[in-house]
Amino acid sequence: MNDLTKIRDVSLKYNISARTLRYYEDMGLITSIRSDDYAYRLYDDANLKRLEQILILRKLNIGIKDMQRIFNSTGSEVVLEVLGKKVDDIDEDISLLHELKEIVLEFIQQIEQADFNNDTDVKLLYEKAKEIKTELVQADYNGNPSLVNRLAEVTEKMDKKVPDVMIIRINKFRAVTSGRLSFEDLFGGNFEPWQEAHNHLFKPVVFDCPDFLCGKDGKAEWIWAVKDEVSENDTYPYEIIEYPGGLYAVAVSLDGDSESYDKVRKKVEKWLESTNFIVDSERDYMGNMIYVDDEIKEGLGYHQMNLYIPIKLRKQQ
Repeated sequence: MNDLTKIRDVSLKYNISARTLRYYEDMGLITSIRSDDYAYRLYDDANLKRLEQILILRKLNIGIKDMQRIFNSTGSEVVLEVLGKKVDDIDEDISLLHELKEIVLEFIQQIEQADFNNDTDVKLLYEKAKEIKTELVQADYNGNPSLVNRLAEVTEKMDKKVPDVMIIRINKFRAVTSGRLSFEDLFGGNFEPWQEAHNHLFKPVVFDCPDFLCGKDGKAEWIWAVKDEVSENDTYPYEIIEYPGGLYAVAVSLDGDSESYDKVRKKVEKWLESTNFIVDSERDYMGNMIYVDDEIKEGLGYHQMNLYIPIKLRKQQ
């Protein structure tokens, strides 16, 4: 027992949670030792050295799947491949950011030359901004057309960068539903004012926010998790359902506008192709407004929304 370290001591020494240690163990990256006469997990020197390697790789933003490949190999070829790919990714980011900086500086020079007391100049700047946003590079722009072309190319590459994605499990929960409606009926109908008058019935599911917006085939359904004691008499005329929950890939979709939503959705779906998960088409995509507090909205400038993509494990061939 003298050569083994308790999980609590490992957690304190390396400043990581016991939950994270158990996660690394579940992923097969480290192993603990359990004995009949001792209730806690214990780690030997070999696993502490492995943990130090894991923490170094995490600092380099190396993913769990690549760590598994590295630790399952006997030579240095895999770790050199993984680190080489990371260098390539960093070089690409640096290159894109340098080019984006050049573009921004050129726009600054053009704006500095504009006269904001001249309606014509202001209109040209407005039109140019609109062209850039929509990437209409063939529009009648009285400047350097290659600048807008370059901006479109750079931002397209930057947009392909995958946002931070969490894989989470949501347990089954009871919820009151608006029913599946058109977006016009959903936001202009009776459910929203009814919900505001019955906030006392609801409870959080994740991120202290009880509401999810599910959309499919041009229609949407608003669901709000309800407390266990709530009955359909309390929610009349709206139905209570058992929402199935399950696994979801979660990413921030900014303020939930359609452009931001579509970009994040496509990037997460593309990212999933590199994992053992696939989209579960039998369940709906969901949006969850994680910050509903007006003070937080004022600080951010928008309500932040998370996109929940239903997933399941890919069947092994």
